[in-house]
Amino acid sequence: MVDSSPTLWQPIALVALYLGLILLISESLHRYFAVNGEVSRKVVHIGTGNVILLAWWLQIPAWVGTTAAVLASMLVLVSYKLPILPGVNSIGRKSFGTFFYAVSMGILIAYFWEVGQPRYAAIGILIMSYGDGMAAIIGQNFGRHIYTVGSLTKSWEGSLTMAVVSYIVCNLILILTIGNTWQIWCVSLIVAIVATGLESFSWWGMDNLTVPVGSAAIAYTLVKLLG
Repeated sequence: MVDSSPTLWQPIALVALYLGLILLISESLHRYFAVNGEVSRKVVHIGTGNVILLAWWLQIPAWVGTTAAVLASMLVLVSYKLPILPGVNSIGRKSFGTFFYAVSMGILIAYFWEVGQPRYAAIGILIMSYGDGMAAIIGQNFGRHIYTVGSLTKSWEGSLTMAVVSYIVCNLILILTIGNTWQIWCVSLIVAIVATGLESFSWWGMDNLTVPVGSAAIAYTLVKLLG
């Protein structure tokens, strides 16, 4: 039976309000301030990641998170054909990154809420939102040392940013929720390296799926193995 009590719908309304505000800021930047699509997309990319913290803090049920992720995925697919979210999708290159982002959030909430370990869903999503988001910003504006992965062009500055931010995100969440041990520092280092490697293979925006799911899975597995 679905709980329709006010204690459930109030946090849902809060999350919806937050997401609406992020989209409004992004679209306003794109439409009224002539900000290019890549910048407005990163506003959504980074801002949306914080939803996982709200869902965790407010103890929103898994079915709510997964349902929202499915609806968001459908909206994004429609937006690729219709100009619903031009500020999010008009980035000058073929990418399904926003779709994969919504899918990854649904997968992580469905699994880690079920096993009672939402910290790992938060690690995966925040590494994607802050790590990849900051890597793109630094790489595009300050990247001077270029390398290629197949047809992709990356910068060492961007990749280093990805590694550092990923390490900080993972380490901070694990220390706050588990404790400050040498195992946590080692796990965070490995997760940061894996996340940076996955981010390098970003054809069609696939890294928005592989980075969060891969980072969360590696962190969860290593913490269990190391006790």
